[in-house]
This record gives sequence, structure tokens and C-alpha cells, in this order.
Amino acid sequence: MTVDAHTTAAHPPPATRAGGSSFYLAMRILGRERREAMFEIYSFCREVDDIADGDAPRPQRLARLAEWRRDIGELCVAGILPGRESLAAAIDQFDLQEADFLAVIDGMEMDARADIVAPSFEELDLYCDRVACAVGRLSVRVFGMEDQAGHALAHHLGRALQFTNILRDIDEDAGIGRLYLPREALHQAGIEIADPPSVIAHPRLGMACAFLADRARAAFIEADEIMATCPRRLVRAPKIMSEVYREMLEEMMGRGWSQPRSRVLIPKSHLLWIALRHAIV
Repeated sequence: MTVDAHTTAAHPPPATRAGGSSFYLAMRILGRERREAMFEIYSFCREVDDIADGDAPRPQRLARLAEWRRDIGELCVAGILPGRESLAAAIDQFDLQEADFLAVIDGMEMDARADIVAPSFEELDLYCDRVACAVGRLSVRVFGMEDQAGHALAHHLGRALQFTNILRDIDEDAGIGRLYLPREALHQAGIEIADPPSVIAHPRLGMACAFLADRARAAFIEADEIMATCPRRLVRAPKIMSEVYREMLEEMMGRGWSQPRSRVLIPKSHLLWIALRHAIV
């Protein structure tokens, strides 16, 4: 990534990039320094995700991710990089780990290298650890959680959120040739094909989705149990994220996966109500 690509003119402010996210209100309730650090983490994730999902040829996408890998190394070792001063400050202030940033890039490389179609559950679990749980490991440092509880929360809540994302985006992903439902779920449902458009039109799709939904529910429960043992002020943001995504999951499960399907969205007024309930310590 060139120096010019790091200039503020080339990138919207991190808070602006986060504005359309379901996590925006969860970030907004944090104190200024923690909020700004979370916006930097979110902006990093958006940038590498945009690269992985972009229209550029795959070798070019991988090359750009490799540039980000070098940039993260420079930020974490030298502490400076032109145009990335705010991210450098967040890394330094909250001791954000290079390994977690690199894990996110590893996950994006999985998408950039080839379209993921019906992976094994083991491969899906690795993907989720990289693109979701690693983000959680960065986030819990900003929240101020101690390492053991923080890593456990990142492990379970990251998977719960990512499994829910997969179910929410199943039609959108199939439209670009991807299918994140694991092959074990397809086999259990008696679906012996892996072509994404054919799978999402299959009459037993709901059985395959239930495989992942059950695991998301179990992960939400584990995350709730961890948060119940932590000081409330440290887990306000992840509680908001958890509640929003759990409601999304339950709505999808109640609606089912029969066609035609519409993308489940939580109304902004309800998002605000959830955030306000958790904003006061």
C-alpha cells in the first residue's frame, strides 16, 4: 500500500465508515479514547474486507492484503506509518496485538484466494476465528477486559456473530458464488450438491441452516455466561452487539428459510432502545 493510499483524503474518517454498521451504537457508548480506538479497528476491518470482496483480479487483491500485512508489521514494531497515526495510537494505547491484526488478514486472504463453497466445519471454524474472533480479541483489549475472560468472550461471541452473519447473508453470498454453510450441515440435511444457487433454492435448506443456528445459539449462551461474571461497565458494548444479533438470529429462525426471503434488519429505533438500555452503568 502506497503512502498516498494512506492519506486522509483517500479514506473516510473511521467514525464515518462505522456509521452504517450494526455495531455503531455499541461503539458510541464508549468513552472517547476507547470509542476512537474501536472506530480505528472497524475501519481496518472494513478496508481489508473491501479488498477481499472487491472486483480486482485475485492476485491483485492478495498483493494489496500483503501490503496491509507489511503495514501492520511496521505499525506494531515502529509505531508510525504516514496517514495511520490514529491506528498507531490505538495500537500503542491499548496494546493491540499484531497477531490479531494478521489473523484478520489471514481470513480475508481465504476469501480473496478462492470463493469459499461448503467448507468443512473445521475450515469454517478457522475462518470465523480469523475474521470475527480475532476482531473480538482486539476489541476486548479496548473494552479493558482481563485476558482470560476477554479471550473467552471473543471466542464465543465472535462465532455467534459470524454464524448469524452467514445465515443473514446466505442469498447475497450465493449471488457472488460463495456458500459458507459447512458440508456437514448439507450432508445432515440430505443436500448432496454444493452449487450455491442450487443449495439456497433447495427445499431442505432450513435443516442445513438449523445446524449453524443451533451452534450460534449455544455460542450466545456461552458469551452471556462470561459477560455475567464481568464488571458491567466493561461489557456494555459487547452486550449490545450480542442482543442485536441474537434478535436477528431468532427472527430468522422464526421466519424460516423458505423462499422468497428478505434480509432481516433490526429497525433503527429498536437498535437505539437496546443501546440506551445498556448505556447506563
